[in-house]
Amino acid sequence: MLDPENQTLKDMLIAESICTPEQLTEIEEEHHRSGKPLSEILIDYEIISDEGMLDLIANSLGTEVVDLSKMDVERAIVEMIDPDTARMYGVVPVAFDGTTLTVVTRNPLNYQIADELRFILNRDINVVIAPEKQIDVAVEKYYPTDMGTVHEMLSEMNIEEKGELDPFAESDQELESVANEAPIVRFVDVIMYQAIKDKASDIHFEPFEKEFKIRYRIDGALYEMKPPPKSLAIPVISRVKIMSGLNIAERRRPQDGRIQLKIGGKPVDLRVSTLPTSYGESVVLRVLDRSVVNLDLDVLGIGEDVLEKIRQMINMPNGIFVVTGPTGSGKTTTLYSAIKEVNHIEDKILTAEDPVEYDVEGIIQLPINEGIGMTFGRALRAFLRQDPDRIMIGEVRDLETAQMAIQASLTGHFVFSTLHTNDAAGAVTRLIDMGVEPFLITSSLVGILGQRLIRRVCPNCKTAFDPTDEDLVALNLERSDVGDRKFYYGKGCSVCNETGYKGRKSITELLVCNPQIKELIVQSAPTVVIRDKARELGMRTMREDGIRSILNGETTMEEVLKYT
Repeated sequence: MLDPENQTLKDMLIAESICTPEQLTEIEEEHHRSGKPLSEILIDYEIISDEGMLDLIANSLGTEVVDLSKMDVERAIVEMIDPDTARMYGVVPVAFDGTTLTVVTRNPLNYQIADELRFILNRDINVVIAPEKQIDVAVEKYYPTDMGTVHEMLSEMNIEEKGELDPFAESDQELESVANEAPIVRFVDVIMYQAIKDKASDIHFEPFEKEFKIRYRIDGALYEMKPPPKSLAIPVISRVKIMSGLNIAERRRPQDGRIQLKIGGKPVDLRVSTLPTSYGESVVLRVLDRSVVNLDLDVLGIGEDVLEKIRQMINMPNGIFVVTGPTGSGKTTTLYSAIKEVNHIEDKILTAEDPVEYDVEGIIQLPINEGIGMTFGRALRAFLRQDPDRIMIGEVRDLETAQMAIQASLTGHFVFSTLHTNDAAGAVTRLIDMGVEPFLITSSLVGILGQRLIRRVCPNCKTAFDPTDEDLVALNLERSDVGDRKFYYGKGCSVCNETGYKGRKSITELLVCNPQIKELIVQSAPTVVIRDKARELGMRTMREDGIRSILNGETTMEEVLKYT
């Protein structure tokens, strides 16, 4: 089932006989598989050009295509739409004749935008068409100022506490109607914009008995915004569910969805997860802002010596390289950075993930969908018939996937994957616990990278201090280990929102599967024995790597003690 915008475009294509029914079926299948809009797929398949698409939409809507790059809109007209409305709706006003405001919009097939603007601005709206890139440039040109904070938005909305909606008593139509009211739409849009602007990784909407909390996770820590009125919980959560294509009538089971936004011309993916609780549905949005992520091994904060060994491993013709750590420790980013480094034209690279987190040019990516039986094991079996050189499996979850990964490695492929364990040595024990034979592990595994993400001290308010004896005892250091080097903390400033931290870096430990380690694996040695042997052979543990980061002035003592 297509959403209204894509359905409208499909109707236009049929009316104008632009593609055959077979092509249309193939395009729809690609849309459902990849989540890309039909318009983008049509242009990718060279069925229609960018200009042809604009003309088709303009003719069908009875409007015209304008060249924004040659227009200079008067300030009085620009000010008819406030910056947050312009940015979130992707619209720019271009003319006003005294009664009707003419706007260009990124989504001309979304009739709701014109209706909502009529409601917000209390004016007739006429929509004209322009290339999306020109609209992005114009939004940045005419509305360069930051949007007001969510707190200011709440006071502007002047929402009064009113009788709370009962999600089970209200009909679906009533819930949908409330969720599509202009103030709710704007409120949710601003929350998302603010989160992306602040580089949040997650947005939490949490209904409780007497309050409704909204929290952002920034650099791994949760920050709560000023709580909106409790009466907003159901309309806001219903709005998020509508945006992500979820069933708003289903409130007793968890659901998963996806929202695709363009903010400032940059694509942002939001993965949506709902969870029924005692006081309504809790919703978490995982923000995948591809413009923020720099997939480069050199910027991850990994020590030069470790980086050199990783580069040697990932350039091997076959073997398995595993990155391990808890959820949110940056495993996928590290793997992608490694894959990007070995992504050469002469190699074929396939990835299977749940879900696909980053689009990388030249790599074939498959989303795992256990609902239709597309498991990691099944994906791997299919991969081996696709003549790959390198394969990435999002996660080794079971014996079948582990055995398939080993088989791929033994038949001349290099395999990247992740495991959920606390440290590098624990990954070996985890594989043995799954039922993998130790001799198979030693014949395929080349290295395991244990990883955590810790916050970087804010460079703007970074302050030096001399560590006390208690500090050194906590880190198991001698005064001679530190010498005259200082420790640092962040005082808190406007740059870091008074937190003292800005950005994150990884701390790592690399277990190289050399003959001595392989011998212990064959003997099914305990994790602690493997770890001690690796340290004896030169492995720097995550705690030791964290101490290196403290002495280099990159992070604080508290962060290292918290995560290692």
